[in-house]
Amino acid sequence: MDERTDSLLQRLHEAEQALEREFDLRREALSYRLERGKAVFEQRVVAEHRRLRTGLLQFLASTSLRTYASVPFVFALIVPLAFLDLSVTVYQAVCFRLWGIRRVRRADHVVVDRHRLAYLNGIEKLNCVYCGYANGVIAFTREVASRTEQYWCPIKHALRVKGAHSRYRGFLDYGDAEGLRRRSDDLRDDLKDGKPQR
Repeated sequence: MDERTDSLLQRLHEAEQALEREFDLRREALSYRLERGKAVFEQRVVAEHRRLRTGLLQFLASTSLRTYASVPFVFALIVPLAFLDLSVTVYQAVCFRLWGIRRVRRADHVVVDRHRLAYLNGIEKLNCVYCGYANGVIAFTREVASRTEQYWCPIKHALRVKGAHSRYRGFLDYGDAEGLRRRSDDLRDDLKDGKPQR
């Protein structure tokens, strides 16, 4: 990459770090801290959360017929999502070991914790478990796919890609044949076990 691109990427990285610091400040403002990977609220906050919870009957009565009609379609996706989860787990266990690629920690992507919030009723908690799992499986799959792409085909597309994964920034420009021959081994080496993550 050229100096200007490196500079922009550095600024982007600094902005992401600043955003994380802002999230830390929000945690403090909302009176919780992280202990051993779990959010812990002050007791007064938990009591207030319980007071604000919508009762189950009130929640069900205020739910629209359109929402009830969509429920079977939403939850039917659990089967292909679970199959995807299992398939990607097996894929990376076999292929990444054979290629020497550092494996993706599933727990970094599949985060299911919102069901612990005291202001959610049982149905809201179930919905939060479902969404955390579904989006986590997609994020896990995306990271496994992005490492596979970096290993086999680290070339940007000619057309703009909306929402490209974070590894895409470091891929070679479309049409840079010389760069592919020169840098593909380095891009593969960045994925190897024992190498620090960027």
